[in-house]
Amino acid sequence: MSRHRIGFWYRFAAVLAKPPLVVLFKRDWRGMEHIPADGGFITVVNHNSYLDPLSYAHYQYNTGRVPRFLAKAGLFKGSFVGAILRGTGQIPVYRESADAATAFRSAVDAINRGECVAFYPEGTLTRDPDMWPMEGKTGAARVALLTRAPVVPVAQWGANEAMPPYAKDKKLRLFPRKTLRVLAGPPVDLSAYHGKEPTAEVLREVTEVIMKAITELLAELRGEPAPAEPYNHKKARAAARRAAGMSPSEEENDK
Repeated sequence: MSRHRIGFWYRFAAVLAKPPLVVLFKRDWRGMEHIPADGGFITVVNHNSYLDPLSYAHYQYNTGRVPRFLAKAGLFKGSFVGAILRGTGQIPVYRESADAATAFRSAVDAINRGECVAFYPEGTLTRDPDMWPMEGKTGAARVALLTRAPVVPVAQWGANEAMPPYAKDKKLRLFPRKTLRVLAGPPVDLSAYHGKEPTAEVLREVTEVIMKAITELLAELRGEPAPAEPYNHKKARAAARRAAGMSPSEEENDK
């Protein structure tokens, strides 16, 4: 696979992050042949730990094609972390503001320049009690239809065992030594949607196709069948309230 210019800041981040990752974790990396050698592309990845961006970035860095992540804009301000995010070309996301669409324009521009943009299409850490991917948001689908770039699904597992999502103590569970498993699959076939108007319905269908591909890879990594339907946190909360005997007005106040 050809090597692309990675740049000082990405190499600097790798110097800091790779040694502890190599020492503290075992690795089971598969599917690197599906990462394109040239041209812009999208990766879509499940999200089940605060640690998994490091795990996934390590995996893809070793292919020679570094990812540009979409990250909350607040992380880019000041601080050492912000300097690394800016220096490595990560893409700030301004949620619920007039600048919210800027991230998608920046993602499209990066792909058109021949770079990789990595999406966590769930938009946040999974809330599924069994750690399967939730229903996805449509941002990755929108960028995929705009660019027609390859969309490579990626599943990861293991970082969640070292740092479970939403754990109260936020402590790393390093021993026994965990294995960071990453599996990339072939690009998702979205050709049936090329040329279609990106309506809400079309974007939802494309998102479902993308999430299905990620979930199937995760089932392969975990060696167990995935649920028939993806987890919907809002529906699950509503069902829990009804089971607790809450009235509609109480449900509304509890939101």
